[in-house]
Amino acid sequence: MPRAFTRAVSPRLAECALTHLERHPIDVARAVEQHAAYEAALAGAGFEVIRLPELAEDPDAVFVEDTALLLGEHAIITRPGAPSRAEETESTATGLDPFFTIHRLGAGTVDGGDVLRIGETLYVGQSSRTDPMGTAALADLVAPLGFSVVPIELGRCLHLKTAVTFAGPDGEGRPTVLVNPDWVDPTLFPGTHRVFTAEGEPSAGNCVRAGDRLIMAAGSPRTVARLRDRGFNVVEIDLSELQKAEAGGTCMSLIAD
Repeated sequence: MPRAFTRAVSPRLAECALTHLERHPIDVARAVEQHAAYEAALAGAGFEVIRLPELAEDPDAVFVEDTALLLGEHAIITRPGAPSRAEETESTATGLDPFFTIHRLGAGTVDGGDVLRIGETLYVGQSSRTDPMGTAALADLVAPLGFSVVPIELGRCLHLKTAVTFAGPDGEGRPTVLVNPDWVDPTLFPGTHRVFTAEGEPSAGNCVRAGDRLIMAAGSPRTVARLRDRGFNVVEIDLSELQKAEAGGTCMSLIAD
């Protein structure tokens, strides 16, 4: 059975790091309920959901994607760009150690949310959380594992996967990305077909590919319709409280399949 690794919502979620959004009150109890529905959607897609050790004092700890990359039998422990998140990585390493060979990024900063894998290529967003030194260190680390790294310039969104995610094969078997073309150049991902986010739904470029379905935050009906027209099975989850913390669906899990 494929696995999805998650972590509980911290009671201090409202103190999360923010880059592009204004701070608004977060109903943490409701965020916990939404996170539980998210985990249920992963389980419904056929995944064993495994929670990493709880970090109640770390506001951003639920966003496990930023602390590691899962590449087959290997787990790369990253160096998140927000200083407040530095202590999360060893907890992630402890939780992943029984399942993967652990590697650690040695220099710079990389948030997992900036790393988009398509086949054996890792596209790495150059954001406020991921720097050139970290990107170069990642390239050196993954080359022996059979992966190459392509830097992608960003500016208008928090992470690369805020703007673009890999949706998998469409109804005709074509590898497809879901992308907001206003935030990232869609031609930078050769060999893929594209589904563009609909006007007025800028954050809809983030989807979680989980088995035979895509899990997405509710609230982007026209983009969802475009995906369904291309043969994708889309599951929508209310993530409104978590989105106040700049969350997208991918950031709350590490998918191993």
